[in-house]
Amino acid sequence: MFYSISTRFLQIRHFGHMVKIMFEGKSSDAGVSSFQALSIALSGRVGTGNIAGVATAIAAGGPGSIFWMWLIAFLGAGSAYVKSTLGQIYKSKQEGQFRGGPAFYIEKGLKKRWYAILFAIVTVISTGILMPGVQANSIAIGIDNAFGINPKVTGIILIIILGVIIFGGVKRIAHVAEFVVPFMALGYILVALIIVGSNLSQLPSVLSLIFSSAFGVHSVFGGILGAAISWGVKRGIYSNEAGQGTAPHAAAAAEVTHPVKQGLVQAFSVYIDTWFVCSATAFMILLTGMYNVTPEGSAPIVNNLGDVKAGPYFTQQAVESVLPGFGAPFVAIALLFFAFTTIMAYYYIAETNLAYLNRKVRRVWSEHILRIAVLGMVYYGCVKTAELAWALGDIGVGSMAWLNLIAILLLSRPTLVALKDYEKQKRMGLDPVFDPIKLGIKDADFWENEYQPETRA
Repeated sequence: MFYSISTRFLQIRHFGHMVKIMFEGKSSDAGVSSFQALSIALSGRVGTGNIAGVATAIAAGGPGSIFWMWLIAFLGAGSAYVKSTLGQIYKSKQEGQFRGGPAFYIEKGLKKRWYAILFAIVTVISTGILMPGVQANSIAIGIDNAFGINPKVTGIILIIILGVIIFGGVKRIAHVAEFVVPFMALGYILVALIIVGSNLSQLPSVLSLIFSSAFGVHSVFGGILGAAISWGVKRGIYSNEAGQGTAPHAAAAAEVTHPVKQGLVQAFSVYIDTWFVCSATAFMILLTGMYNVTPEGSAPIVNNLGDVKAGPYFTQQAVESVLPGFGAPFVAIALLFFAFTTIMAYYYIAETNLAYLNRKVRRVWSEHILRIAVLGMVYYGCVKTAELAWALGDIGVGSMAWLNLIAILLLSRPTLVALKDYEKQKRMGLDPVFDPIKLGIKDADFWENEYQPETRA
């Protein structure tokens, strides 16, 4: 709310501009293009939360939880701008590549080295150990439901493919994400549009159901308003990761002329994740009636699917009801792409924070240990229960979010000054170029000492 108000709701004012600059700029030896950085960030955002997470929110909080997911995405676009702009302002060049993220801007902007080290350690543990299992677990469940493949087999295949990619470094991750993420998201939304089109007459009633349930006035779901808010916010944040501190790592890797450019691109990525992909899942489930609602500790309010766990099964049955024989395999494959690219992004984030901790002396052995740990947790997530996987994932998300949210609230000035400068240059008809010294922003080392405007992308 603070950043929405202080930026005069940039998520509305600059909506069209966000789309335009998404495809600007080129990659370099040190950095990736804006679109590649967006793809890496979307890799981390668009994952199991968009399919299994939405189903879980509906099952625990009812249809009204979807409204609160939408709202948290709108507000989260503001915080996404802030943290990604900070990632750009305070990025560094290490071993010929751009590195950045909360650990970097906490140290340089807040001058709290101990806080930065704490965030880096927590992030390595969260994205390297606690969070990959959620994605792997949903992949294994979806594939088992669709094809009857044992989760152990799925786990072995996943770690082989993932190992080839993550041992290839950030450039390989960027190229894979750049190809896979747009393809998977557009394909998923297209199928959702087919489902919506097949049930178009029910769309007004479903929208009414979402809004009436969100405010506790629906006759059936009125008693679970608290659950709707809680689960909508919880699963919304898990899905779009707004405020968590993951996207700044990808944003910092972008080759841009002004930090605000990447901040705006990353703000739009929250919309792609929640307003487009999560909404696609929600409408498929609600329009076809393929869901249960069983608030924690109470009897089922809605029981359309019998005794099944909330997760990929809801979405698979929704598509199956309209496209028999296609739904379960399609959702399993979509989930495979969504969750797999998220695991790639998690590894990149963990590696970036490890590089921060190792920046004085590069310790190759520590990178190998991290890679082995990620691969091990992917297999572990495949064979363990969904409840355990989600519990570990929630701990990881929460730990990072609390540390990062405090930091970005304390670092408001640089992002607001940068936005004002960017808008001023745009009004003058210029391609904005960042000069931190002129703006009174200190310790933006790369921009002060290494950036050459004439070589900009």
